[in-house]
Amino acid sequence: MKRILVAGMGNVLRRDDGFGVQVANQLTRENDMPPNVQVIEVGIGGIHLVQELMAGYDVLVVIDAVARGSAPGTMHVLQVQVPDLATWGDDQRGDFLADMHYTTPSKALILARAMGVLPPIVYLVGCQPADANELGIGLSEPVAQATAKTLREIGKIVRHFAEPHEVALETSAHGKASFK
Repeated sequence: MKRILVAGMGNVLRRDDGFGVQVANQLTRENDMPPNVQVIEVGIGGIHLVQELMAGYDVLVVIDAVARGSAPGTMHVLQVQVPDLATWGDDQRGDFLADMHYTTPSKALILARAMGVLPPIVYLVGCQPADANELGIGLSEPVAQATAKTLREIGKIVRHFAEPHEVALETSAHGKASFK
């Protein structure tokens, strides 16, 4: 049975940027995930995600607000390809390693790969924010409405990897994945 980590990321003090944290907290409250699935919220502490990955997982699902130029509330499911830090030049690698916060998912995932703890399968389930830069608490209406659809999509991903014979996966040429 594959070990699956579902991690919500974001800053709850910046409205829609807290989307991943809100979804992860709701998943935790509902508590209907199989025993091989761990759900955590890391907020803006990407280093916490890297530390959790050290426990060993086969699949990682990151939930976060993602700006992709779509309408606010649009959900995106992306299979993530993480760059290899070892292929970077010394200056670029030095600049990257100087940031000890790793607050963005991309930085945390690059560090996890460099440390050899990144699972071979990584998905990002994100929602286009309406307002992720202004200070404030609470999701905008379109992003709040996307929460239910996101919860269903995460459930499909988990079932796909927990029970691959029951759920089919389709990936488009643009990196988007859909679970049926």
